[in-house]
Amino acid sequence: MAVAAPPVLLRPLPPPKSAVVPMPPAVLPAAGLAGVAGALVLPVDRPGVGWLLSGLAVAAAVFLADRRSRAAGEPGPFTWRSAGWAVLALALLAVGAVRASGWLFVLCVLAAVVTGSLAVVGERTVNSVLYDMLALPVEAFRAIPWVGRGAGRFTARRDGVARRIALAVLAAAAIVGVFVPLLASADAAFAAVVDALIPELGVATLVRWCTVFAAVTLVVAGACYFLAAPPQRASADRPHRSRYGLEWTVPLTVLVLVFSVFVGVRLVVLFGGTEYVLRTSGLTAAQYARGGFWQLCAVTVLTLAIVAAALRWAPDATRADRLRQRVLLGTLSALTLVLVGSALSRMGTYQQAYGFTVLRLLVEVCELWFGAVFVCVLASLVKLRSAWLPRAAIGTAAAALFVLAVLDPERLIADANLDRAAAGKTLDDHYLAGFSADVVPVVSARLPEPLRTCVLRQVLRNDTPDGWPAWNLSRSAARDVTLGPVAGCG
Repeated sequence: MAVAAPPVLLRPLPPPKSAVVPMPPAVLPAAGLAGVAGALVLPVDRPGVGWLLSGLAVAAAVFLADRRSRAAGEPGPFTWRSAGWAVLALALLAVGAVRASGWLFVLCVLAAVVTGSLAVVGERTVNSVLYDMLALPVEAFRAIPWVGRGAGRFTARRDGVARRIALAVLAAAAIVGVFVPLLASADAAFAAVVDALIPELGVATLVRWCTVFAAVTLVVAGACYFLAAPPQRASADRPHRSRYGLEWTVPLTVLVLVFSVFVGVRLVVLFGGTEYVLRTSGLTAAQYARGGFWQLCAVTVLTLAIVAAALRWAPDATRADRLRQRVLLGTLSALTLVLVGSALSRMGTYQQAYGFTVLRLLVEVCELWFGAVFVCVLASLVKLRSAWLPRAAIGTAAAALFVLAVLDPERLIADANLDRAAAGKTLDDHYLAGFSADVVPVVSARLPEPLRTCVLRQVLRNDTPDGWPAWNLSRSAARDVTLGPVAGCG
């Protein structure tokens, strides 16, 4: 006799957070005002001071909206760490007001998104580090239905607040639309100010304004959406691990021995063995450096991954486990720092022989960052607490990028290549001409005519006037440089 199977009870899925958490009234006006500010001042096609102003508008909108949304006396989520991340994000956006290099500013904007996300997230969450890094763009998309429901409730309020705000905005727009053109036609100086502040309207301008308005509004709304119901915070305490001690000890010991032998060989080369190595290998110094740099970079990356895995999964239940972890990982990190120094030395030799480029400079900065991360690893071994390491690595990377921007990388590269040329080596003027206005002072001061004018004309060939939101120090200073005759340019 067949027995009927018991019915399967399906647990209903929980409703999305956007349906459970109501949108505070302060979010919509704060996000809208930040969106308007971004649409008016953000120069999407070039670095400029408007990027910093837009970042300040976003930061102020998020802070004020969250503060207005909390009950009196309720503590906010922002700490001094959040302030530090926010200041770093704004500093990266401020690079656009000083440096004209496009590739540099793209990296700064990406880093500002990451540091801005960490400023909103605050303490570590139970989610992955990748989520914490990208919380702003992720929550911006997830906040769309939340904003839609909140806007519907806002416009449906019986007291007519939405209608009054709309009428006020329309009345102000009508006054500006009538009086500004009349006053501009009455005075040429006022007309010049209006032309500088208000760009010529067209389909492309309106599309750009709408796109930037939507993006900035959603970023602010996403940050407020996250703060309205943040995910659970990660616990600082982790259970001790007791398994796989042998499986971790043997490979780490072998790796330490291999690194020790390599470092020993490098010390022999350092103290007088270089000529022997070059003679027996049949290579020049530049070829020798070129052949080993990328391998050392790969070794550094792989070692960092192994150290991170060991900190995460290697046993630490007993005092012997912790001592073994400190000795092996500490020795491995110290030896890796020697490898980082060796890689940097090889890259220096390689660049002296073949020239300085953006890619080679970025790789050097990456190697220096690896060294900083291994120093942080050594610091974490004191108490065997590594939960802070991922954010320390992100912070040092963003700080290294900001320091690179302060040092003006294109100027450094141009100066180094001109020093090589002064020493009798070949100068790639075509590569130099592909840089931004950041190199104009160096080229103007150090290149002889007619090569100076030829390079400067190529650097400034696509230069167009900036509106005030796109004002940039390098481009503004470059326009004051006097060019010579065109004759002699190839």
